Amino acid sequence: MPTIKDRERRQQRLELFSQALEHDTLATIRGMLNHLHPAEVAHLLESLPQHERLPLWALLDVEIRGEVLLHVNDDLRASLIGEMGSDELVAAAEGLEADDLADILQDLPAAVIEEVLQAMDEQNRHRVESVLSYPEDTAGGLMNVDTITVRPDVTLDVVLRYLRLRGEMPETTDALFVVDRDDRYLGELPLTVLLTQLPIKMVHEVMLSEAVSILADTTASEVAGLFEHRDLVSAPVLDEEHRLLGRITIDDVVDVIRDEAEHSMMSMAGLDEESDMFAPATVSARQRGVWLGLNLLTALLASWVIGLFDATIEQVVALAVLMPIVASMGGIAGSQTLTLVIRGIALGQIGRANSRKLLMKEITIGILNGALWAVVVAAVAILWFGNYQIGWVIGAAIIVNLIVAAIAGACIPLFLKRMGADPALGGGVMLTTVTDVVGFSVFLGLASVVLL
Repeated sequence: MPTIKDRERRQQRLELFSQALEHDTLATIRGMLNHLHPAEVAHLLESLPQHERLPLWALLDVEIRGEVLLHVNDDLRASLIGEMGSDELVAAAEGLEADDLADILQDLPAAVIEEVLQAMDEQNRHRVESVLSYPEDTAGGLMNVDTITVRPDVTLDVVLRYLRLRGEMPETTDALFVVDRDDRYLGELPLTVLLTQLPIKMVHEVMLSEAVSILADTTASEVAGLFEHRDLVSAPVLDEEHRLLGRITIDDVVDVIRDEAEHSMMSMAGLDEESDMFAPATVSARQRGVWLGLNLLTALLASWVIGLFDATIEQVVALAVLMPIVASMGGIAGSQTLTLVIRGIALGQIGRANSRKLLMKEITIGILNGALWAVVVAAVAILWFGNYQIGWVIGAAIIVNLIVAAIAGACIPLFLKRMGADPALGGGVMLTTVTDVVGFSVFLGLASVVLL
């Protein structure tokens, strides 16, 4: 999460480059642009309207374009790739690590993919193919195959001399992986242990044989949870035969956590977290139109329910005034439960073992809050319209709707998960439909019985 100073700096940078684009003084800021971190350049591009992006993109050195493509959203990446020639794409792909290259390789034209792979040495080509062989949202798809391995039957002094001969280590390396001659994982040798133990000791004497390892088909969400709970910096990725394939580092996991948070937030509004904020209006309208159509159907259903009681509403005008309160209270209460349950599912805190207990707790909350606010709203209605019966009707309707909202808010995401759907996608629409229909039905139904 960016700090206030970071946000202010980004805003200042955006204003600076926007002014340069307006006054055609881009040449004066070329150096500044190319000294930004690729992630900062990506953020800048995403923050600019479409017609201002290409002039800025043209000023970027080819060497950093590949890194920038990694950080932009999918829609913008496709747009930028479409503007680049084959030679530019090959040059941008050069120098990327295997896991990073795998992230963008499938977005490139087929001819460019073949050219990129042919330009790589056999070892790097094998690394990229290894990452591509696994789904993107698994440990195998996240892993970096650039690892350092050592044998268990050598001394720490030999390991130290080996590292000096290498001259460098992969970024975010906090441990070396210990493997046998068949590359089967045995444990890890933390750098802290390597540097603090006597050089004459053998690797198998000081290695951590119980260190955390991750199977290649583990989902990205499970990987993120493991890193969070174990405070990991890196972890080895193994195949089914326990052979070392690569490693996952904390920077990759941070991206997963951020993407999942954005996905949950955007899905509740029917949006894609990878959508371009400045995509053409026609494209965005088409994407959002589907969701608006679904909402229209639910609104028509609620309106149909109201229409069933039109005679009651005509005779007691106060009902039309108070009716939105019932639906609104139910919607807010249900949204609170829905958000809580979706978060619990995402964190792996809710399952069959405790879902019933959670449901009973939310129903209890619905009863308590329903009783409290039913008294308040009933009192307001009585004072407003001078009719005790209206107060009793709206009070009872609020209690019923808040209980139903609690049940719906807890059960809808659990049902969607069991059906294999995303709990965040569609949950809000389904909840709104339930609370509106039930709220209107109970309120107007009770009014028909009590007031007429």
